[in-house]
Amino acid sequence: MSRIPVPAALFVTTALAVTLGACDGGAGGAGDAKGSAEDAPRTRIAVNLTGERAKAGAPVVVTLTEGPRLRQVTVTDDKGGTLAGKVSADGRSWTSARPAAPGTAYAVDVRDSEGGGAKAGFATAAAGKVNKLTLAPGKDTTVGIAQPLSIVFDHPVRNKAEVERRLKVSTSDRTEGSWGWMQDWSGKDRVDWRPKEYWKSGTKVRLDAELNGVDSGAGGWFVRDYSTTFTVGRSQVVKVDLDTHRLRLLRDGAVVRDLPMSAGTPGGEKASWRGRTVLMSKEGTINMRSETVGLGDAYDKMVDYSMRLTWSGMYAHAAPWNAAYFGNANKSSGCIGMSDANARSVYDLVQVGDPFEITGSDAKGTQALNNGYGEWNLSWADWQAKSALR
Repeated sequence: MSRIPVPAALFVTTALAVTLGACDGGAGGAGDAKGSAEDAPRTRIAVNLTGERAKAGAPVVVTLTEGPRLRQVTVTDDKGGTLAGKVSADGRSWTSARPAAPGTAYAVDVRDSEGGGAKAGFATAAAGKVNKLTLAPGKDTTVGIAQPLSIVFDHPVRNKAEVERRLKVSTSDRTEGSWGWMQDWSGKDRVDWRPKEYWKSGTKVRLDAELNGVDSGAGGWFVRDYSTTFTVGRSQVVKVDLDTHRLRLLRDGAVVRDLPMSAGTPGGEKASWRGRTVLMSKEGTINMRSETVGLGDAYDKMVDYSMRLTWSGMYAHAAPWNAAYFGNANKSSGCIGMSDANARSVYDLVQVGDPFEITGSDAKGTQALNNGYGEWNLSWADWQAKSALR
């Protein structure tokens, strides 16, 4: 790891500080010069973090122990970054807005109100364990109106409130939304941000996860920031009625496709889930095997136009082998099956993030929160209650 060269004399404690005198603009003899040096204001500072193995995770606090008011404090790191901060109302201290990150060397440069200054330096100990994360949707993508922001962490997050405070969502139209914590289908900690209602088409969204220097708890430290941006695409909703065996695709409220289909066989594990789910991915032609979803050796097929709806294996896809049941009975192993032509038509029109609103009595229950994106099955109040800041 590269570090800013920091001479030993620049490390400060509360008892020792580096002092730079203000420049003397006067002209005179030797006696006058001596008097000016003695009368020049001296600037002394103390920094709360010292040495070469300071503990990370706390803001940097620079205190003026001698001299006039602080005018400017600059704290830079060995990775080319700068810690923003604020001078106190009395001009005697400065506190960084973000914590010092682990494994980083910092240089402190102070300028006071009368032209004097001081410098200091310190370095933080390296992280024992690093926590990383995976963001969805991907950067600069276009998604449907139900797509949440979703973050899955590599290691457990104990300090959920502190992590959530560092997750900044900005939208082009001030969309109201909230974070909610859960355990992902993979067993890892996960936090999603969903709007109160479906996104408006055209909304631009940005996430800034300002996590560098945050301790996630037993799962270790974050040692970098993350960001992603996306745009909300066409306003589309797919409505699936398990009782009438029909799939309708609506765009801006108007029906553009109304197709027969056959969903999961009711009365057991082969039944489909109901609820408001979200199209997770368009996977094209894939191999589907029944043992991967706990259904023994019932099937092993190459399936076209596959659209994933849950982690547990519910898809919408082409199912020509089930043609006798399209529009009149649910006889699949849990997925929403259509003819090749109809499945291709839907596949070509839908976008990742489109909601699939599945209704009807022929279901085995409502999709779980973490089985894909199940948050739209919670009321707004119940979703907000999952925030660590509520």
